Amino acid sequence: MTKEASHLGGAANVVNNLALLGAKPLLVGITGKDDAGKYLLKELQQLNVDVEGIVQDPDRMTTVKTRILAQNQQICRTDRENRFPPKERVVKKLIELCDAYIDKADGIILSDYSKGVLSKNLMQEIIKKSRKKKQFLAVDPKMNNFSAYHGAYMVTPNTKEAEYASGIPITNESSLVAAGQKLLRSQALDYLLITRGKQGMTLFEGQNCSHIPTVAREVFDVTGAGDTVVAVLTLAVASGASVSEAAVLANHAAGVVVGKLGTAVASTEEILSSLGAD
Repeated sequence: MTKEASHLGGAANVVNNLALLGAKPLLVGITGKDDAGKYLLKELQQLNVDVEGIVQDPDRMTTVKTRILAQNQQICRTDRENRFPPKERVVKKLIELCDAYIDKADGIILSDYSKGVLSKNLMQEIIKKSRKKKQFLAVDPKMNNFSAYHGAYMVTPNTKEAEYASGIPITNESSLVAAGQKLLRSQALDYLLITRGKQGMTLFEGQNCSHIPTVAREVFDVTGAGDTVVAVLTLAVASGASVSEAAVLANHAAGVVVGKLGTAVASTEEILSSLGAD
């Protein structure tokens, strides 16, 4: 059987996760003035997401990732995108939107896909403002940008990203702890959550760390799992959960989405079912 399907990706997948769980996300970002951008706006509006924070930039194209699958396995992927920094007028508009939305937000997510939009200066400005307002801010990072997250409340790298950022190969539990502690100190973070695939997650706070075993019972595709983790984690903290409680919920949500093919989300019912089965 041959078929095509389109799904929200990148920061829009984070929003998709949040909206499905009943949150009212305020999205700030950039699309091109193209058909893919129009499709993206339409899909977000169908989720009842406010799209006033999306800047349509005629100088760049909307990022589109095309995955080719055979027998439920990805065999190749092509990306259509621009990765250059936006022009000053666009950055100014993004800052204005962030300023307006921060006052309304219960939590903040920086979803860094290294597409040129989240510059170090922009991220540092948002992080400093969140600190001033005592708001929870979580970053889903990329390897080449880690110093840009200095002072964030929490960062959620995977093992590979944590290795690259710390300069410490993670081969066992002691090297994992060393890498996590180094990142926590060097980047002045309150928390660090390293996602470790089939080995679960490890949460770092101060001198302490706690290991959260995986709950995934079947793994089809890890695509978008990081989006689910940062979305559920931030929503849970914004709703009153402790960071450790939020990490457990995020772990269960990740276990749900990796059991699905392609970019997927976890519903409230699926997360509750996973918690009940644990």
